[in-house]
Amino acid sequence: MIGLPGSVPAAGTCSRAGCSAAATWRIDWRNPRIHTGDRHKTWLACDEHVDYLREFLSARSFPVGVSAFDPEDAGA
Repeated sequence: MIGLPGSVPAAGTCSRAGCSAAATWRIDWRNPRIHTGDRHKTWLACDEHVDYLREFLSARSFPVGVSAFDPEDAGA
C-alpha cells in the first residue's frame, strides 16, 4: 500500500501471502527508484513472517524500518 508517513493498513493482518494471522509488527519501506522520500509503503507482519518480509525488502536494498504494531494506533 502506498501511503503518507504514518498511514497503516487498517486490516491488522499479516501482509505475507496466504497468512491471516494478526499483525504484531509494522514494516515501513520504500523503493527509492519510484518513491520520493515522503512516500512509503507499510506492510504488517505476524511474529512468524516479520523476518521473512524484512529480509525480502532488504535484499532489494530498499530502506526498511520495523516497529511494533499497535492496532489501536491504526484505528483497527
